Amino acid sequence: MKNTSVLAITKNGVKIGQNLKKLFPEWDIYGPLKLSNENNDIIWYSMPTSEKIADLFKNSSALICLFSLGAVIRLIAPHLKDKKTDPAVIVIDDKINFVISVLSGHIGGANELTQEIAEKLGSLPVITTAADVNKTISVDLVGRELNWKIDDDSTVTEISAHMVNEEPIGVFQDAGKKKWCKELPKNVSTYGNLQDLKKSNSKAYLIISDKIIDEELSRKSVIYRPPSLVIGIGLHWDTTKETIKEGIDFCLEKFNLSSKSIAKLVSIKKPHNVQGLIDLGKEMRIPIEYVNKEDLAGISAPNPSETVRKFEGTASVSEAAAIKVSGGELIVEKQKFPPNLTIAIARILS
Repeated sequence: MKNTSVLAITKNGVKIGQNLKKLFPEWDIYGPLKLSNENNDIIWYSMPTSEKIADLFKNSSALICLFSLGAVIRLIAPHLKDKKTDPAVIVIDDKINFVISVLSGHIGGANELTQEIAEKLGSLPVITTAADVNKTISVDLVGRELNWKIDDDSTVTEISAHMVNEEPIGVFQDAGKKKWCKELPKNVSTYGNLQDLKKSNSKAYLIISDKIIDEELSRKSVIYRPPSLVIGIGLHWDTTKETIKEGIDFCLEKFNLSSKSIAKLVSIKKPHNVQGLIDLGKEMRIPIEYVNKEDLAGISAPNPSETVRKFEGTASVSEAAAIKVSGGELIVEKQKFPPNLTIAIARILS
C-alpha cells in the first residue's frame, strides 16, 4: 500500500520496524529520537509521540503501530473522522505474535494488509469485521478492484447487517464484469430482472447496473455503478463545454442511465482538439479518447450522414466512436442537438 507509515516507540519495536523495512522497502519507519541507534532506515522524531501519531494519521494511507492496542486507540481516538477518510490502522504486538486490523478494515484496506504482513512475519492475523469472520460478501467492497462506484453509501450499513445475519439478499446485474464473486453465500440469490427481484422475499438487494433504479428498490439496496458507458460525441471546433454537458445530461435522463457509469468520452480526431470537450473531461474527471476518421469509416453505424462524411471524412462520428471504443453495443442511437452536436451511447460488453 502506498504511503504506509510504521511507528515504533520501544527498542524492540524499532527492531521490528527495521525488519519491516527489509520486507517492505517503500514504507517509512518512525521512532523517537531518544531511541536512536543511528540506523538510517529509521526516521527519528523529537516531538511527543501524541503529536507524531496525529501527523502520521492525517498524512498516511496506512499506519502500522508497533505497540499495545490500548495505547494506539487512546492516541488515535481524537483524530477519527469516518471510514471514507481515516487511514488503515494496524497494530503489531512486541513479540510479533499478532497482527491486528484496527481501523478501516474494508474501504481503507487494513484487513488485506493485515493478512499480507502476518504471512510475511509468520504471525497470526486478527480480523474482526463481521463479513470476514463469517466469510460472506463485504457489500462495500464488491466492485473495489473493478473501479465500480457505490451510488449512495448511506445504505451500506443496513444492507451489510442483513448480509452478515444471513438474511435473504437478492442480486441483480445488467452491466459490468460478471465474475466478481467466486461463490455466492447460501443466503444470496440472483435474479434476471428487476421485477423478479422486487417479488422475491429478499430483505435487501445488491444491484450492479448503469441504469437509474426506482426509489422503492434504492431504499433497500446497495447500488454499484460499473464504468460501462462510452459517450460518443460529434461536435464542431467551437462547441462549448456547457453545450456538450447539456446534451449528455439530456440523453442520460431520457434513457434512464447513470452519469456515474460513464467510462469515457470519445470523438473523432481533429487537427486541433475541441477545448469545450477538454474542459468537460477535466470537470467530470472522465478520460477522453479520440479515434481517427479512417477507423470510424470502417464502423457500421445505424444512422450515417452524407453531410458528416463531407466534412469529417466518415459518415458517422458519435455512433461509430461509441461503438469502436466500447467494443460493445449501441444503446442510445444518435441524438441531435442543433446546430452542431450529436450524442450516442454504447455499453461495454462484460
